[in-house]
Amino acid sequence: MTELISEHAREYPSGTPPLVEVEAAELHRQVPQWERDGVRALRREFSFDDFSAAFGLVARVALLAESESHHPEIELTWGRAAFRTWTHTADGLTRNDFILAAKIDLLADA
Repeated sequence: MTELISEHAREYPSGTPPLVEVEAAELHRQVPQWERDGVRALRREFSFDDFSAAFGLVARVALLAESESHHPEIELTWGRAAFRTWTHTADGLTRNDFILAAKIDLLADA
């Protein structure tokens, strides 16, 4: 388990710079199944045997996002759910995105 799951998202004021590459790469090692678009965004897709299972993960992630006040972009289709996260006020990645990714991984494994 990664230490990120014990953390919570925090508010970043508008204009906060995104993480620098070295920091993003270090945090990415804790959520290696996520695709990283430089310091812009993280994305991960999950496959399921049916719509119900995909929807179940999406519902759990939606509740998590509300509790963390950090909301990913969500795609839902039959047998597939995908999530993309970045911090809007930083126009790129912050620690919040890696925290959310780690928590989504935990929900997917449950």
